[in-house]
Amino acid sequence: MAEQASTDRSLAQQRPFLTAFALSLAAAVSLGMSRFSYALLLPPMRTDLDWSYLLAGAMNTANALGYLIGAMVTPAFMRRFGAQAALIGGSVCTGLFMLLSGFVISAEMLLAQRVLAGAASAFIFIAGGLLAARLGALHPRHTGFLIGLYYGGTGFGIVLSALLVPAALAGADAQNMPHGWQWAWIVLGMMCFLATLAMALPAASIDGAAAPATGQRPVSLLSFGWSLGGYFMFGVGYIGYMTFVIALLKEQGMQGAQLSLFYAALGVAVVASSRIWAGMLDRFKGGQAMSILNGLLAVATLLPVLTSAIVAVFASGILFGAVFLSVVASTTALVRHNLPAPAWSSGISMFTIVFAAGQIVGPTIVGWISDGAGGLQRGLVFSAIALLIGAALATRQKPLQQT
Repeated sequence: MAEQASTDRSLAQQRPFLTAFALSLAAAVSLGMSRFSYALLLPPMRTDLDWSYLLAGAMNTANALGYLIGAMVTPAFMRRFGAQAALIGGSVCTGLFMLLSGFVISAEMLLAQRVLAGAASAFIFIAGGLLAARLGALHPRHTGFLIGLYYGGTGFGIVLSALLVPAALAGADAQNMPHGWQWAWIVLGMMCFLATLAMALPAASIDGAAAPATGQRPVSLLSFGWSLGGYFMFGVGYIGYMTFVIALLKEQGMQGAQLSLFYAALGVAVVASSRIWAGMLDRFKGGQAMSILNGLLAVATLLPVLTSAIVAVFASGILFGAVFLSVVASTTALVRHNLPAPAWSSGISMFTIVFAAGQIVGPTIVGWISDGAGGLQRGLVFSAIALLIGAALATRQKPLQQT
C-alpha cells in the first residue's frame, strides 16, 4: 500500500503540469459547467418558462447560496476525510444535480437543484484550490503558473459549454422536443462524470491529508480586511456579466454561431490567463494583483454597454475571460504569500465564503435593475461600479509581514 502511494505521489513530483491540467478539470466542473453554462441556458429557459430577469438572476443567486453553505462546511469535511474525498465526492454530486435539472420545469425545483449544485461545487473548488497550492509548493519555480492553470481550467468548462449547449438545444429543436434546454443540462451532467474520472488519479498524487495542528494563533480576518472587501465586490460585480452578457448580446442582435464563438473565445482566454498573470501573482505579496485585475474587469464589463460593435464585444469577452479567474487565483497566491502552509485551507475557505456572499447579492440586484428602465445595460453598469469599488479596496491590502 505504501509503495502504491509512493508511485501515485511521483506523478505530482515528476509531471506537475500534467497533474495541474488534470486538476483543472475540477474548476471546469465547479464553475465552467455548473455555474457559467447557465448564461447560455438563461435565454431559452426564460423564454420557455416566462421568467422575469429577477427570477432568472435568482437562479444564480440560489447557486451562490449553495456555494456559500458548501464553503462553510468544506474545511471541516476536509479535516475529517481529506481533500481528495471533498474533490471527487463534490464532483460526482455536482454532475448528479445538474443531470437532475434536466428532468424538472418548476422554478422551485430548479432553484433547489441550483442550491445543491452550488454546495457541491464549493467542495470541489476549495479542495482543488488547496491541492493546487500544495502542488505549487512542490515546484516553487512554477507556483504561479500551476495555481493559475488550475483556476484557468474553468475556461475548459466554458468552452465545452459553448460547444455542447447550442448543439443540445439544436438537437432537441430538430426533434421538436418540449423544453429543449433540459437536454443541455443532461449532457453537461454527463460531462461532469467524465471529468471526475479523468481527475481522480492525478488528484490522488498530491498530499490531500489534513494539515497537523500547530498551536499557532488563527489569523485575524481583519488582517485581510481590505482584500476581503475587494473580493466581495468582485463577487458582486463579475457574476452579473457572466449571468447576463449572453442575454444582452442576444437582445442586441447577436445569434447562433456568433454567440457560441463569443463564449468559446471567453473560455479560451480563461485558459490562457494562467500564463498571462503568473508572474504578477508570484511578484505581488499584497492586494496589487486583485486591484489591477478588478479594474480591467470593469473596463470589459462596460464595453458591451457602450457599443454593440462586434469587435468591441469580442474584445470585452476576451479581456473578461483573460482576467476574471485570475482574481480568484490572486487570493490563493495572497494566502500562500502571507500564511503558513497549515493555514492555507482555512485561508482559502475564508476568501471563498466572501466570494460566495458577493455572488448571492450580484445576480438578484442586476436582474432587478434589468427589469426596469435601461434594461440589461444599466444592470451591467452596476456590475462595473462594483468592480471599481473592489479595485479601490484591494489597493489598501498590504502584505501581512509589513502590517
